[in-house]
Order: sequence, then structure tokens, then C-alpha cells
Amino acid sequence: MTDSDLARQVRAVSRLTGEFTLRSGRVANEYFDKYQFEADPVLLDQLAQEMAVLIPEGTEVLAGLEMGGIAVVTAVARHAKLPTAFVRKEAKKYGTARLAEGAEVAGRRVLVVEDVVTSGGQVVLSTNDLRKLGAHVDHALCVIDRQEGGAEALSAEGIKLRALLTRADLEAVA
Repeated sequence: MTDSDLARQVRAVSRLTGEFTLRSGRVANEYFDKYQFEADPVLLDQLAQEMAVLIPEGTEVLAGLEMGGIAVVTAVARHAKLPTAFVRKEAKKYGTARLAEGAEVAGRRVLVVEDVVTSGGQVVLSTNDLRKLGAHVDHALCVIDRQEGGAEALSAEGIKLRALLTRADLEAVA
């Protein structure tokens, strides 16, 4: 499957038009409903296989962000054969009371995995939390970079964004 075939499939199943308030608070007239490609096991597996190739050398743990990044990181981990941590937006108040569940992140090179990056806000917050836990994070990987400042915001925090698809890729197959 070519990158354009993959982009065409993602666009077909997940692109919505209308008025949508994004996590950043901005209003957009186009929205990529990530749950549509995450809920399709065949498409998610194809995305994960292509994303695994983009993992930086030396990565020891993949860290998926709540909630959309969890499905993606689990699928990518199958192809990369790397352990996975599941990162909450805040530590739970019961049980283990952990922020990052699963693989240990302290002292390890961790790649943050997200589904869609717009402003990069959640990746920045979660990366800061992971760093406080002792993780070494300098890269993030996403399915779609909406190319709306996220890569620049991450760069300012010492995080290089790698994206399987960009908004330009998805527009090119329209």
C-alpha cells in the first residue's frame, strides 16, 4: 500500500466537516475523527506497521497518551516489539495511583505516541509529566500532524515530532 493509499483511506473514514471545538479551544471547520481509524482493526494495523518504521533508534519504551494514543501505541508496539506505557492525563487516585501504567519509564528513552497533533498541548503536558518520572523524551510520533503549530510547540520543549501523515498529505488525496 502506498502512502497516498493510506492517506486516502484515513481521510475517507475520519474526515468530518462542520464546526468543531478543538482541545486547544480553537474552532475548526474540519475534524479528523481519530476513533474512526482507530476502531478499524485492518486500517489501524496498516497505520501501525508504517509508524513502526518511524521509531527513532534507541527507543526503549513507547508511551501512548490517554485516550486516543492508547489504541495506536498498542498497535505500533505489536510491530516494533517494544514495551508500552499508558499515560494518563492525571494520576489515578486509587490502586497504584500511577500516571504511567505498564512499562517502567524511569531512566529509559521513551517515545510519546499520539493519534492527532494540532497545537501539541497534550504532548507537551504529558512529556513534562514523563520527564518528572525520570523518562528521557526527545521525540513524539503521531498518525496525523494537522500542521497547526504542534511541531513548533514541541520543538520549543526539545521534542521532535514525527508524523505518519500530515494535513497536506490528506489534502493531496482529496
